[in-house]
Amino acid sequence: MFSIGMCVDRHYLVPSLATLTSVADHLSLPDRRQAAVRILTTDLTRAQADTLAALARRCGFGSFDLAHQAPPAASVMADAAYISITTYLRFGFTPEFTGRPYLIYVDADVHVRGDISVPLGELPPDRIGAVRDEFNPAVGECPALPGVAERWPHLKGRPYVNAGMLWVPTPMLAPMRAGVEQALIRGRRYIKHNDQCALNLWLLASRVSHLVEPVFNRFDVDRFLERGEWVRRVLRRPVTQRDAKVVHFVGREKPWLRSCPGTEDVRAYRSHLRRTMAVVR
Repeated sequence: MFSIGMCVDRHYLVPSLATLTSVADHLSLPDRRQAAVRILTTDLTRAQADTLAALARRCGFGSFDLAHQAPPAASVMADAAYISITTYLRFGFTPEFTGRPYLIYVDADVHVRGDISVPLGELPPDRIGAVRDEFNPAVGECPALPGVAERWPHLKGRPYVNAGMLWVPTPMLAPMRAGVEQALIRGRRYIKHNDQCALNLWLLASRVSHLVEPVFNRFDVDRFLERGEWVRRVLRRPVTQRDAKVVHFVGREKPWLRSCPGTEDVRAYRSHLRRTMAVVR
């Protein structure tokens, strides 16, 4: 049994609806009936919360709850070009609010194409599951966590994970929150990608990360290839590989925006979004 956790503000309400239905599409009905949906927000209205709740019921999820919460006081927004401080709410889930033995955290800018509960089968009870970041795969070999490899040479080459998908046993929620808050206070100089860098600082220090198969957090790289070839230099897989169970639309060009290049993954997302909004209407 698990909860699907998301952090949603008013700007991400519509994409969060699409993400939620894509999660449901790839879970069996019995699994959905046992699963919960948990939303943390800073600013959703009652009507917007009711829309999310109604869609969760329509998808067959057995439980829904939403709470308003403030981000940690020490939150650092080193990069706010297209991300709001709502991103820090991912560390605000508690066992009581989650209500299930596991939390599967899902960013609102992903398109799920497979059963995201699968990684729970190999997740140790004292570890946090995450996927290595495709653009920042290793400490000291990418722009993320600047200065860390120089300060602690033994960390060079260690995996740097993406925070857009997380698999967390609920007993690990409190240590994760406390560890991230300490990382924000003590490691502010190393923060480049906001809460994601803070999470990685704690994971590197605590050694509680568990690498999940890359297919559960693949990036839509075609959007970036339309702007340049640098992706081919940093990616550790062929750019043509199409095996994603989760497609993550990182960066400022989001698939629900008209300005976003119409790549294959973007077209698939938009088709799913149209079906979702038809259900909502």
